[in-house]
Amino acid sequence: MTGVAAYPWRVPELPEVEITVRRLDRALAGAQIASVRAPGINTLKSFAPPLQALAGLQIDRVQRRGKQIIVAAGGELALLMHLMSAGRLQLFDKPAAPRDRTSRLLVAVADGRELRLREFGTKQAAWVKLLALDALDGEESLTRLGPEAWPVPPADLGARLAEPRPLHAALRDQRVIAGIGRSWVDEILWAAKLSPFKRGPDLDAQELAALSDAIAATLGDAVEHYERTIELPIPDKLPMALLVHRHEGEPCPRCATRLEAVNYEDYVMSYCPTCQTDGRVLKDRRLSRLLK
Repeated sequence: MTGVAAYPWRVPELPEVEITVRRLDRALAGAQIASVRAPGINTLKSFAPPLQALAGLQIDRVQRRGKQIIVAAGGELALLMHLMSAGRLQLFDKPAAPRDRTSRLLVAVADGRELRLREFGTKQAAWVKLLALDALDGEESLTRLGPEAWPVPPADLGARLAEPRPLHAALRDQRVIAGIGRSWVDEILWAAKLSPFKRGPDLDAQELAALSDAIAATLGDAVEHYERTIELPIPDKLPMALLVHRHEGEPCPRCATRLEAVNYEDYVMSYCPTCQTDGRVLKDRRLSRLLK
């Protein structure tokens, strides 16, 4: 894939979380936990069992559900984490410095390494819960998730998109399908040649098939890209292989038309007018506000 760029603090989505858990699982499965601390007082969203219950347990596996990360330990407990927009889960060879203000959760490994949840920027939104392993099935943040977007999109995708709202919003709804966010939805809709404002009920069978194929191929290509390029230590800013998202003003990789964007308060939606909107340039919300 081309168009690789490292945008600051893009929300980790399915491909980014997938490569994170793959690399951490390979490095940590079987390792013993020495201690756990949560310097970010607002990060920990559970109280029982206490974090200290993890001390002495062996890490069983690191896995993913949607954009959330699960570190299972001792066959009995699970650390459930959501990185949100600016969180990063990384493995370091030594403990964090006392003055490291980015640390939100510190899991010390018996061999001296440290699994560290760090968060950048001003919004402290990343969260962690320690749960009994058998309580995961009833955890609300997981039960409300839709089926995984990858490796195989849900067979009932059409029914899941039945609510009449724009595809750009529907595909980012984790209750509809889990794992897609603001970066990769632009890539998926561009690959499927669909307008971001097209509504789910208006998709014909061919368009729905193209969308399903685009979800699988786009996310799969991204995971393969990371598999080739990312090793430990995982960089703070992953080189996201984006062709369209935040490439407004550049030529479309498929037809060479100038890529356009609609700017919202806290995100950008990018698209190709020729490939996706029948040549129409969509109204820029930011410009509209300035002209009022």
